[in-house]
Amino acid sequence: MSRPRVVIVGAGFAGYQTARTLSRMARGAAEIVLVNPTDYFLYVPLLPEVAAGVLEPRRVTVSLPDTLPGVRVVLGEVNAVDLDDRRVRYADPEGSPGELSYDRLVLAAGSVNKLLPIPGVVEHAHGFRGLPEALFLRDHITQQIELADAADDPAERSARCTFVVVGAGYTGTEVASHGVLYTDALAGRHPRLDGQRPRWLLLDIAQRVLPELDPRMSETADRVLRERGVDVRMGTSVKEARQDAVVLTDGQSVPTRSLIWCVGVRPDPIVADLGLATVKGRLLVDEFLTVPGHPDVFACGDAAAVPDATRPGDFTPMTAQHAVRHGKLVARNIAASYGQGMRRPYRHRELGFAVDLGGKDAAANPFSVNLSGPPAKAVTRGYHLASMPGNRIRVAVDWLLDAVLPRQGVQLGVLPAHAVPLDNDAPEMVRNPRLSV
Repeated sequence: MSRPRVVIVGAGFAGYQTARTLSRMARGAAEIVLVNPTDYFLYVPLLPEVAAGVLEPRRVTVSLPDTLPGVRVVLGEVNAVDLDDRRVRYADPEGSPGELSYDRLVLAAGSVNKLLPIPGVVEHAHGFRGLPEALFLRDHITQQIELADAADDPAERSARCTFVVVGAGYTGTEVASHGVLYTDALAGRHPRLDGQRPRWLLLDIAQRVLPELDPRMSETADRVLRERGVDVRMGTSVKEARQDAVVLTDGQSVPTRSLIWCVGVRPDPIVADLGLATVKGRLLVDEFLTVPGHPDVFACGDAAAVPDATRPGDFTPMTAQHAVRHGKLVARNIAASYGQGMRRPYRHRELGFAVDLGGKDAAANPFSVNLSGPPAKAVTRGYHLASMPGNRIRVAVDWLLDAVLPRQGVQLGVLPAHAVPLDNDAPEMVRNPRLSV
């Protein structure tokens, strides 16, 4: 008799952990197939360090074939799921269609950029969800400083040295805090920019940075940003984006060539296409992470609205901490469905958060103990190394080299702007970079 097949859609934090745990528990008992657009798991929380030249791009990618023994990796974008016929349809990287039947299905498709109906944003803003966007942003920032150095017009020079980040959540705060250090270093290598310090603006309609985290962490991040010269404007956002400027909601026009969009994420559009019950775009599941009415279908990570047992009536937030544990529980419950162990409901209390602010600064509250400065930095980096399923030594070496050597401020020129559109419904299969400790 043929083995039952488990198909996992997406290799973000949730999907990767599902495949990893299931391969250890049910290897040989079931065929495990992981469908993902790339052959790597992306450790999203370190993307700001890629964009700022601290880490080389491959450091944050972990090979799926190398770290998931016994798992069949299929490269492709899932575009349809037939729940009645138990089939998943996808397109491979060359556009050829493919199809997989399943006995158990895990939907861990992750999330995409959250868009708002603001004129010009889709055309002129740069997103920050995946490795291509981080690479593009690193090149773009480097290029803008170099073009500013070459410009004779003071107004053009100022505009090219101005960087606007929209969204003061986890991602936007880290991008701004790392970015200002990177541009300061770049500008220092160009004598014509002497006295022309790059300008960074961080905008959000919220009343404080990191609005979803502990206020003391917000205070630490706000202080560090302002000390570095970042223009932090809460209660303010973008009203219109243009090629050479952004108009703010307070009416001010800011000349710039760099609008970085970090306002949040939304579940992958494939969830809405299923025709099943959703909560704010996330697929509704029960406490066992199964889809009501479809006991053979599981959902986890950003794609799933998972009941939060610690807050009755609410759902677990879209964080890496929950996604990892979602994936592990789904694997155990799938194994239980084949007679190995007992299925369990999801229950997990958050253990704290960590935000890397670049340099020697960070903010963290592991187990509700608030830390800042070097102690928080040590906790943050230690947790990253412990959480990464690979490349730990390479990441640590890059951190060491960054501490003693100047960064390499060069353009790679591998990605044009049209290759990283902001409005891209194709799932990146990655997790929200709001890493939890």
